[in-house]
Amino acid sequence: MKFSKQFSLYQSEATQFINGLKEASPHLEQSQRDGRALLWDKSPIDLDNQRRLADARINQQAYVYQSK
Repeated sequence: MKFSKQFSLYQSEATQFINGLKEASPHLEQSQRDGRALLWDKSPIDLDNQRRLADARINQQAYVYQSK
């Protein structure tokens, strides 16, 4: 399916807005990457450390406020 040249040069208003925003503040994409790294990108899990933490955990009694 071929489109005419008119459709190949078309940009929606949302695309134009985002392109204008990127031109106005070039540091925007890097700050987005930094924010993602801060909130979502996690370091690998150390399975040995996780196992030791689970083994060291003390089980809580069923009713916390009851004294023995």
